[in-house]
Amino acid sequence: MGEQNPTILVTGASGHLGRRVVDLLLEANAGPLIATTRHPEKLGDFAKRGVTVRKADFNDQESLVQAFGGAQRVLLISTDALDAAGTRLRQHRTAIAAAQRAGVKQVVYTSMPNPEDSPISFAPDHRGTEETLANSQLGWTILRNNWYMDYLLMSLVPAVTHGKLYGAAGNGGAAYVTREDCALAAVAALTSSESSNRVYNITGPTVVSNEELVKLVSQVSGRAVEYVNLPAQDFKAGLVRAGLPEGFAQILAESDLAKLQGKLGPASQDFQTLTGRVPVSVAEFLTAHKDELSASPGKVH
Repeated sequence: MGEQNPTILVTGASGHLGRRVVDLLLEANAGPLIATTRHPEKLGDFAKRGVTVRKADFNDQESLVQAFGGAQRVLLISTDALDAAGTRLRQHRTAIAAAQRAGVKQVVYTSMPNPEDSPISFAPDHRGTEETLANSQLGWTILRNNWYMDYLLMSLVPAVTHGKLYGAAGNGGAAYVTREDCALAAVAALTSSESSNRVYNITGPTVVSNEELVKLVSQVSGRAVEYVNLPAQDFKAGLVRAGLPEGFAQILAESDLAKLQGKLGPASQDFQTLTGRVPVSVAEFLTAHKDELSASPGKVH
């Protein structure tokens, strides 16, 4: 390792994905490393390990130009500004413009499957960001991360308790991927010497339907669970009755529509191509979380 190694910057470094990426980069002795966040005080542990921590405001291009200074490769983790006003896309465009001004060479962006043709309401944010990168002077790598396997526990724990998993996906499914595998893919992209512009579909090994999910969770938990398919609006209404915020319930209903339409598949070999590893399967993930799936009652999600 030496001074010619590119300086790598991770945005959103206080979030789950960003924090794990920085951890993995430190383990790999990559860098120098810069971590940006709205809340630098949350990254004191990284600062102690030699990471440069900077505050970044995605609503302020000048602050981002300063924050991105000296970085050659940037992981742009999509922000959490989900609203109908287009705030997230505006933030991403601001970050891309700032990266150009700051002399960044390569941006790695966390996108979603099929952003150009998806019923999920935030898909246009990702499509617009991908288009902005394609029209920029930057090199880019787009990681189209599939639906996080980690989110399955929110619905499967109560499904085991009540014996029913509700959804609106019909026979469709998702090529679920763990957040850990998405972090590994991001690290591989950030540390790669590959400079051509590429789109990678980051998925688990297979598309898994809700019917297959209940079979797997029944085996792992030892308790019979059945899948109850509903119209999307009825599914959403049930989620709201169970206490979920309406906006989140809407996204979950839309994600099931995306499964129904085949927009959260197919499974891809891109993760293996990028990392040299085999992605974790749903069966492996559920087995690793057997204790949670065999435990406490909860609300029907």
